[in-house]
Amino acid sequence: MKSRVVLAGGTGFIGRYLSRFLVLENYEVVLLTRAESDHRSAIRKAHWDAKTLGEWIEVINGAFGIVNLTGRSINCRHTPDNQREIIDSRVDSVHVLGEAIRGCRVPPKVFVQIGGVGFYGDKGERVCDETAPPGNDFVTKVCEKWEAAFDSVNAPNTRKVLLRLGVVLGPNGGFLKLLGKLTRWFLGGQVGDGRQYISWIHIADLSRMILASMEGEDVMGVFNATSPNPVSNAEFMRELRRALHRPWSPPVPQFAARIGSYLMGTEASLALVSHRCVPKRFLEKNFGFEFRNLRDALANIYPAQ
Repeated sequence: MKSRVVLAGGTGFIGRYLSRFLVLENYEVVLLTRAESDHRSAIRKAHWDAKTLGEWIEVINGAFGIVNLTGRSINCRHTPDNQREIIDSRVDSVHVLGEAIRGCRVPPKVFVQIGGVGFYGDKGERVCDETAPPGNDFVTKVCEKWEAAFDSVNAPNTRKVLLRLGVVLGPNGGFLKLLGKLTRWFLGGQVGDGRQYISWIHIADLSRMILASMEGEDVMGVFNATSPNPVSNAEFMRELRRALHRPWSPPVPQFAARIGSYLMGTEASLALVSHRCVPKRFLEKNFGFEFRNLRDALANIYPAQ
């Protein structure tokens, strides 16, 4: 019988890719989703509201692992209402999954929680491994509350792993969905001075990191889920233009980035902060990256453009 993996909040960009990947790795996949339950398709769906216990607890009982991807996107205006929803969507889901684990007759072997490198705040050119201190901005506050909720989960028979994600790159969604369009429209210039770092990860490598986190019995605690080679915003945009055959785009000054972000309903700070993170702990475990370099990652995502 196949081992069961439960993906909480698994209907988004990462969850869709990860679901297919795990099925190919011979796992049974069940998605916890706000949609109605569906047990007829190859990837089952169980209804939950991400904050209260319900019948969905039965898919947790006896599962091999849980991967929690739940959380409202930070890619919005950070109004007080949105800030509250961003935090609550993350903290509530962690707490209720912890309750579900405690109520299981046979608890899952592993609980993988997705976090973010936003934990480190704007560190400029400083290289951040998993021991670097937190920052002091709103996204750091989100990550600290998120991680505190995960730390509070009392599950002595369940191994816990927290992955701090960088920017996830892949086809048909995520970070590149809008940025790729802008670049094709010759609006893919560097933002500000272009010196701020972007810590990125190809979605294929992220999926393999999640699998390694589930299957590696010695994998526990906090891991940066990024490529070993973060790049500056200027280099990222230059490589993206190269992949999309757009030799030049005008740079975007900070004031223009702030105006554009407002018009698009997001925060300019998300494009201006610098996260130069490295996956020290995965490297120590000799994790084999398929896409260590940005050029190779983009060539895979945009073949023969």
